[in-house]
Amino acid sequence: MSASQTTPGIVAGRLPPEAYCENFADVIPPLGAHEAVVASDRCYFCHDAPCITACPTSIDIPLFIRQIQTGNPEGAAKTILSQNILGGMCARVCPTETLCEEACVREAAEGKPVEIGRLQRYATDTLMAAGVHPFTRAAPTGKRVAVVGAGPAGLACAHRLAMHGHDVVILDARPKAGGLNEYGIASYKAPGGFAQAELDWLLMIGGITVQTGRALGRDVTLDALAADHDAVFLGMGLAGVNALGAPGDDKDGVRAAVDFIADLRQAADLATLPVGRNVVVIGGGMTAIDAAVQSKLLGAETVTIVYRRGQEAMSASRYEQEHATANGVRIVCNARPVAVHGNGTVREVEFEYTRTGAKGLEGTGETFRLPADQVFRAIGQKLDGAPSGLDLSGGKIAVTGPGRTSRPGVWAGGDCAAGGEDLTVTAVAEGRDAAMDIHAHLTGGAG
Repeated sequence: MSASQTTPGIVAGRLPPEAYCENFADVIPPLGAHEAVVASDRCYFCHDAPCITACPTSIDIPLFIRQIQTGNPEGAAKTILSQNILGGMCARVCPTETLCEEACVREAAEGKPVEIGRLQRYATDTLMAAGVHPFTRAAPTGKRVAVVGAGPAGLACAHRLAMHGHDVVILDARPKAGGLNEYGIASYKAPGGFAQAELDWLLMIGGITVQTGRALGRDVTLDALAADHDAVFLGMGLAGVNALGAPGDDKDGVRAAVDFIADLRQAADLATLPVGRNVVVIGGGMTAIDAAVQSKLLGAETVTIVYRRGQEAMSASRYEQEHATANGVRIVCNARPVAVHGNGTVREVEFEYTRTGAKGLEGTGETFRLPADQVFRAIGQKLDGAPSGLDLSGGKIAVTGPGRTSRPGVWAGGDCAAGGEDLTVTAVAEGRDAAMDIHAHLTGGAG
């Protein structure tokens, strides 16, 4: 039974029908052709461009911006996509304000960087709108690779392997491919079914078969995949969600923020999606921000993010924090949940103020309560059901170099692998680099 059926405060249709389209429209409108040329004119085209170093996929940013400036957005897109095949989505969801744009010389000199993210979107959208795939598949090698997980890491790995002529089968536990791009980001960042459109475009390379509804451990084993394929790449992300660890966190109205976001992304009509009147989100990352802002956009009266440390320690960027507060979300820091109150259904959440002591984070003993009929847990995810026989590090799959696991013939990347940041662009880089190492392994090259 859903929370909306058991919790009176969580209801659908809080807003007039027309408000949903307006609230969930593209949060950053795309650049037009003239706007893109004007924006590109601000680039200094640095020789040792710091923006390239700041990009996890090492896109040649000055080159693609110059290509836009000279009227060649399709060429710019190829420059981007040769390093980041999911450059369209990354242009929408990457925290460019803390990556390439923060490193931009214009940012240091004027406090206003070149709009690299929007220019990247302009280029990739132009190419995709033309229905063009700029890469061709090499002659078939006869090698077969299994990729577990159709998220950013798995898709990037699969595309690069297919481009080199290998046959790839992608297995994903969900009904749709796309991973976090399809299920895990705020709807206003990629409206209009963009995640699936980008997926369809990526598959134009050929040589990739996608099998949805197939989970590692439930439907197939790693041993079976390894036996039937020449290599295996694991990119299944993190399916588990950390618990609050506070009494009452199993009450009706308390759920994982990622599940709420997934429901929202898949809802055919947002007016049918239930939301609370008073919503509390616990956590300090992008998932917390996305859940909080979208709760507000769905019509929640009060939405509060509560984070256990100081605001400067939140993993969500300052830009995203300001976006949340601009949409009416309140952020409370230095507080941790100690109890969820209510008679079977959440009514209040009790918090204790925190401080940094000699032994780390500690409670002060001072508490407060927030009214809540809906609570979202956004305190991190974990790897559930890691395949046996693989070394782990910090609860994730241990890897060395370009994604090599402790088992020969098996690679891993993205959120399920240890190391790196939990970002779409980082997952793409790890999938791409693992693919190149797999290709070298399969063809007897170095690596």
